[in-house]
Amino acid sequence: MIDFDKVQPRTGTNSVKWDAIQEMYHREGLLPLWVADMDFLAPKAVTIALQDAVAKGIYGYSIFPDSLYRAIIDWQQTRHGFSLEKEAILFNSGVVPSLALALQSYTAENDAILIHDPVYHPFADVIKRNNRRLVRTPLLEKAGHFEMDFAAMEQAIVENNIKLFILCNPHNPGGRVWTKEELTTIGLLCQKHHVFVVSDEIHQDIVFAPHRFTSFQTVDPSFTAFSIVLTSATKTFNLAGIKNSMVFIKDPALRKRFVAAQERNVQGEINTFGTVATEAAYREGAPWLEALLPYLSDNAAFIQSFLQAHMPNVRVQMPEGTYLMWLDFSAYGLSDQQLQRILINEAHVVLNQGTIFGPHGSQHMRLNFACSRSILEKALHQIAEAFETIDRKE
Repeated sequence: MIDFDKVQPRTGTNSVKWDAIQEMYHREGLLPLWVADMDFLAPKAVTIALQDAVAKGIYGYSIFPDSLYRAIIDWQQTRHGFSLEKEAILFNSGVVPSLALALQSYTAENDAILIHDPVYHPFADVIKRNNRRLVRTPLLEKAGHFEMDFAAMEQAIVENNIKLFILCNPHNPGGRVWTKEELTTIGLLCQKHHVFVVSDEIHQDIVFAPHRFTSFQTVDPSFTAFSIVLTSATKTFNLAGIKNSMVFIKDPALRKRFVAAQERNVQGEINTFGTVATEAAYREGAPWLEALLPYLSDNAAFIQSFLQAHMPNVRVQMPEGTYLMWLDFSAYGLSDQQLQRILINEAHVVLNQGTIFGPHGSQHMRLNFACSRSILEKALHQIAEAFETIDRKE
């Protein structure tokens, strides 16, 4: 079993998370708690499967074997109670490219697309790049976590003639795992107003007890007529650099439209190593995941405890899922630029600026805690020390 406490050296490996920060910030020694990948070795079974594939020495075109479909079907059924047939599973290089195809498949240029604020920032980018109209509705922070404002969503849907809503479940950056009741309300609302739903469920496996993940398409059979699900093994098993994702489309007519968009964009051919890694992860990666989840949960609890003791002005949303934590620095009265300068120049720690997730992310930061405890502890001490010594009236 992997030793999650062991620091895995990643500098000099062309890692975006570790090697891009020097180019971006022109400083050495910055601790990266930003890009959403993990600093842990992937499951050994995945490495062995990839080594076996490399050893064959021929890397030609490959098909999707039945064993891959079976691994995906078994994983979804066992972990999430999501029953899939082979024909409902499509492949693409990633969730964001699939989102672009979904916009092209189910909407037209200048159509209005709804997302939450804050939410995973590529949603807005893809909407704009595909000449769709971006509409945001803010999430409400209540009792230390986000809740959907269903009244505001319905108002936005009606006033803007929304054609498609992008759901992020579990939510990035807030870590909410939306309940079946919340998903039911969303589904009925979108059904009522003929709004298509694209559910990004890439964090589906990283959920902390007692919370449980529910896929949008398992809530009500009728929801499959106006929705698709995007997911991947890459987030769960730290395989982001090995491109492979799945698109679950149960409705044949919707599936036909998506496949047509894939063909227009010459997408759908997947890296061979992505399929090998995905199958190995779903077949043999469960014990690794079961060891990972409590480690991540303990890291989140450590952050909360540390900040309560050393930086009580920082408000924490404890994540129900994902390895991302949403931090509210607004009590310090700093601008977003001041906050970023302190973290980079004084704390020497890189977090994701909240503003990239939407206007309501101002004075917030997203922290990635999928790292060894020693790195996490060092980063938090550096942040606390920076805020002790910095002139808050700068």
